[in-house]
Amino acid sequence: MITQTQRNEIRQRIHARIRAKISGTAERPRLNVFRSLNHIYAQLIDDQQGVTLASASSMSLKLKTGGNVETAKLVGKAVAEVGVAKGVKKVVFDRGGFLYHGRIKALADAAREGGLDF
Repeated sequence: MITQTQRNEIRQRIHARIRAKISGTAERPRLNVFRSLNHIYAQLIDDQQGVTLASASSMSLKLKTGGNVETAKLVGKAVAEVGVAKGVKKVVFDRGGFLYHGRIKALADAAREGGLDF
């Protein structure tokens, strides 16, 4: 049986493999997603400058829980609104080693509806 620590190590290896292939720029930042058991976080990152351009999370939105698909949709829409307000239209999606399913997919779809193109 795989423990939670082993599962996280596997996810980090997958994320390192993804990060070797993609990076964000000022014109096309990286939309990074992280999900924990209770919350979900999203950031628009310019890797060339090493700065976060925009961020949103279930904690910053003062939501009771971040462990469901509905909250992920709200976070995706919020990060898209902040990004579009700062002039960001196109992004590179970084799923953070998580499967593109459930909360990750819901956040991505909501970000697309909010105006981000990826």
